[in-house]
Amino acid sequence: MNAFTRRSLLASSLSIPTLLSAQSSGAAAPSSQAPNVMVIILDDLGVTDLGYLGASHMKTPYIDALAKNGAVFTNWYSNAPVCAPSRASVMSGRYPARAGVPSNGGELTAGMPCLGSLFKGAGYRTAAIGKWHLGLSANTHPNAHGFDYFYGFLNGCIDYYSHRFYWGEPRRANFHDLWRNREEIFEDGRYFTERITEETVTFLDSVKGQRFCAYIAQNAPHYPMHAPDKYTARFAHLPLEQRLYAAMVSAVDDSVGAITEALRRNGQLDNTLLIFVGDNGATTEKRAGQGQQYATAGSNGKFRGFKFSVFDGGTHVPCVVHWPARVKPRSLSQLAQSMDILPTVLDATGIQAPEGMDGYSLMPALLQDAPSPHKELYWFNQGQLAVRRGPWKLVIDGKDFDRRSEGNQALTGEDALFLSNLDEDPGETRNLRRAHPNLVDELVTLAKRWHSQQPQ
Repeated sequence: MNAFTRRSLLASSLSIPTLLSAQSSGAAAPSSQAPNVMVIILDDLGVTDLGYLGASHMKTPYIDALAKNGAVFTNWYSNAPVCAPSRASVMSGRYPARAGVPSNGGELTAGMPCLGSLFKGAGYRTAAIGKWHLGLSANTHPNAHGFDYFYGFLNGCIDYYSHRFYWGEPRRANFHDLWRNREEIFEDGRYFTERITEETVTFLDSVKGQRFCAYIAQNAPHYPMHAPDKYTARFAHLPLEQRLYAAMVSAVDDSVGAITEALRRNGQLDNTLLIFVGDNGATTEKRAGQGQQYATAGSNGKFRGFKFSVFDGGTHVPCVVHWPARVKPRSLSQLAQSMDILPTVLDATGIQAPEGMDGYSLMPALLQDAPSPHKELYWFNQGQLAVRRGPWKLVIDGKDFDRRSEGNQALTGEDALFLSNLDEDPGETRNLRRAHPNLVDELVTLAKRWHSQQPQ
């Protein structure tokens, strides 16, 4: 791979308006009726850690407003219980391994049709702002994947103020990781969540009157647990760990408010198809905790497991679809997965979908309450394999990744095959494998066949 040097100047450092006006005019202009597209994805958000989901200690009025005025999916899943693979599926409409990112550290396959390239090719102005984590080489950079404009970091996380990556020791020394397009920039001391907001609003103002596709990848509430006093003061009554976590989520909520207000101010809100989604469940990593103890602030509610687990606590994430011009407020229980985002927004905008996607358009569900297009959903991570069909979910060699020292070890004995009926037991607490042996055999066969078909 042709990786970036620390000070590489591989592309223009033009301002957003200048950059966009300089784009190729070869693409056809999108229809005046086609919506704008925005995807907002959060990092390590607890499955139930939003006001509209019942988190009474959290304050998320702007996200709650999206939910009140949009379609809320109650059975939405990420494609992986960890950052990069789940984001690769959002970007590509494919299962993670088929997008080149089976685990953290993979790179979104160069040249693969994806959110950026498909919308750029259709004449949309495109931007990726925030966390990338889908490639470090020149041909897997956001600009190489069709995004006219990129502001953010390329690795898995950064310090929110110094914008340095500190978590590679001892394999690699810590380094600075903040970029505008392909140029490294320095904004020491500026809170990154707020910078995402400012960059997004500037982009929206620069494309007023044009169709756009914006991918807004928040890194909050991923560790390190940083938030300015103005956010922590909102939660002074909470213990320190919860206070920091709630403040980080509140900062993102303010960001959503500023972004939706910019859309409204520019007359774009009604015809912007905005999808708000999590990348995986809350983590228990000590890096996100206090005093070298397992993290406790993020909650997955009734769902079993945490980040890295293929039980629902790792994969069952919030999702809201907000498009006032077309989508009525409603609650949808259809099974859906984040690889459905790309086919859905392509369908909504009339852009031809490329061959090879694993996801499906959810527009029939959004507009006519049609049933889920999925017969089964599948997951694989760190030796765990899972399949869901209807209410039934089978987890093979599952791990909880909870606050026990053995939480990262696979279940053994009877529980090595764990069958749940999620309609009756959403917390995956009762193993029904002995009551339904034929179903277990069928689901094991399906899961192993699917896994064998994934790039290894």
